[in-house]
Amino acid sequence: MFVGDTHGDLNATEEVLRRFSAPDTAIVFLGDSVDRGPRSRENLGRILAAVSADPERTILLMGNHEAWSVARFSPADFWESLAPDEEAALDRVLPRLPFAAWHPAGVLALHGALPDLPCLDAIEDVELGSPEWRDITWGDWRSDAHAEAPITVTGRPTYGAATFEERSRRLGVPVLVRSHQPDAPTYLFGDRCLTIFTSRAYGGGRRRIAVLPEGVRVSTARDLSLAEV
Repeated sequence: MFVGDTHGDLNATEEVLRRFSAPDTAIVFLGDSVDRGPRSRENLGRILAAVSADPERTILLMGNHEAWSVARFSPADFWESLAPDEEAALDRVLPRLPFAAWHPAGVLALHGALPDLPCLDAIEDVELGSPEWRDITWGDWRSDAHAEAPITVTGRPTYGAATFEERSRRLGVPVLVRSHQPDAPTYLFGDRCLTIFTSRAYGGGRRRIAVLPEGVRVSTARDLSLAEV
């Protein structure tokens, strides 16, 4: 199962871990566990404790808000509240987070957008701070057929359907599950791109997760089940 941005929403994280604690269920947090919400410190600590206890079953991917040491951003209320030694400790841990998770049923999970790479395995060689890394952690999608925008001061490269189709075909990715954009349509690009958000840190909204049923081979994102937490 896949969990979108939690952004300091400890209640959402606790509910996910309580409801999906079966030993045969893997939980993938798609990044952005801190900032914006009121309990970032506790939320990040809870997720990291779950990862430490069972790293095969609980995965935290890198979002842009885990990458403060790589690329500064604003607002960053959690990071700016830390003492220097606390920030240094997290800077030793969070840059080691994986960028993506692949399920052989045909689902790639990451935080933002598909990177411009020759093949899926090349994600393992992506360097922190590189353009490919910025696609993964900062990238946005738009529904326009050929929407392309340069990287702005916000650091958010933006792509449309043409780029999604070309990169997904080159990487061999039938379905992308991602988060990062709370205002993005749930389904894009022929229902092959699913965006979920699992936090009320932006003032309400739905906290949704996506579940990949056992034994299902996906062709569109609608093959996954959405649930409220």
